[in-house]
Amino acid sequence: MANSSSILGLNSRNHLFQSRFNRRTGKEIADSKLATKKFLDKYKILTPVLYGVFYQPSDVPKFNWGSLTENFVIKPAEGYGGGGIVIIKKRVSGDEFMTMDRKIIGLDDLKLHVLDILEGHYSIHGLAGTAFIEERIMIHPLFRRFTYQGTPDVRVIVFNKIPVMAMLRLPTAESAGKANLHQGAIGVGVDIASGKTTYGVWNDQLIKLIPGKNLRIAGLAIPFWDQILLTSIKIQAKLVNLGYMAVDFVIDQVRGPMVLELTARPGLRIQIANLAGLRRRLERIEGVEVDELDKGVRIAKDLFGLRPRGKKRDELAVFETVEVYADNKKRVKIDAKVDTGAYRTSIDRNLAKKLGLLKKKNVLWTTHFESALGKENRPIIGLTLWIGGQKILTTASVASRGDLKTKIIIGRRDMKGFIIKP
Repeated sequence: MANSSSILGLNSRNHLFQSRFNRRTGKEIADSKLATKKFLDKYKILTPVLYGVFYQPSDVPKFNWGSLTENFVIKPAEGYGGGGIVIIKKRVSGDEFMTMDRKIIGLDDLKLHVLDILEGHYSIHGLAGTAFIEERIMIHPLFRRFTYQGTPDVRVIVFNKIPVMAMLRLPTAESAGKANLHQGAIGVGVDIASGKTTYGVWNDQLIKLIPGKNLRIAGLAIPFWDQILLTSIKIQAKLVNLGYMAVDFVIDQVRGPMVLELTARPGLRIQIANLAGLRRRLERIEGVEVDELDKGVRIAKDLFGLRPRGKKRDELAVFETVEVYADNKKRVKIDAKVDTGAYRTSIDRNLAKKLGLLKKKNVLWTTHFESALGKENRPIIGLTLWIGGQKILTTASVASRGDLKTKIIIGRRDMKGFIIKP
């Protein structure tokens, strides 16, 4: 697990990020699922089909309940934490419906539930609410073995137009088919770089297998992963008043990722599922300028993706020959120095230019650096290199090293799994 200084607590989340980067207008959109749908429709971002909206009690008898022949979901527009959501699996007769946990409820029960929502029973502010009925996205075939009846969803935390952390939420029998951790769903960490699942948490306990199914949690590849990351960035780029947020996706086999809702106050259990802290990740990217969607994806993958570990017996000498992936797709051998005193890998400016690595598309951001030699602005670039038989995707700072023997320094963040031989 991450050390305590990297963990984001409730107070830190509220005061350091939500209050500073989330404005009232942005929160108002995220707090209302209907306002979210309207916002998403405006920018042609896919979301489940809306069947009907109830603003006042008189709307309930006016709605054509007979049109609901397939599965659907009833939700409070201003709800939170999964409260007030009723998921219908199918209509079993004229006035009877089956829920995801196989309970039979009548049409009158559904109408009463809508009236409860209108009275504000599930409202985030306790005020009179709005209810709506929308399409229920069917379970993607990839997830059928891993989930209990309900549809899994994927949550992506986005800050400063960069995806920071992600989690797959799997419904269980305890959660009655809902993908909500507070109600007993399973949270599964997802590697930002690959889109593959890593660790699992269920009722705040780490797990390696799906309870009752004997299925490994790690290694499941989320479909449409890059599209999910790009969409989450696009939403934040359009919703500028919500700088720290979560985007929840469901995945349709044909239509791909569809946005369920936006969250201005994302929960913190995602850190347990990823065995990583949010706070340090957020601090690392605060102030970074992201002017293109795919640039935000590259930064996220370079900074927060899991790195392959070398074998325990792999050794690195102080001086190594590494291979660098140039812009022309060729691997170029370069002499490098392994320096445990440096955190980040760095590369000589002239060498980076020669390899085509200083092109705009590969420059992630620029950092201000001060040393005994003075002040300078250093580009941070994406870098793919091979060292000790391992392929490493990383970021590297660009500095002038013309008078030094080696043109690349390998920093300690890229040495995980290696033994350094002095």
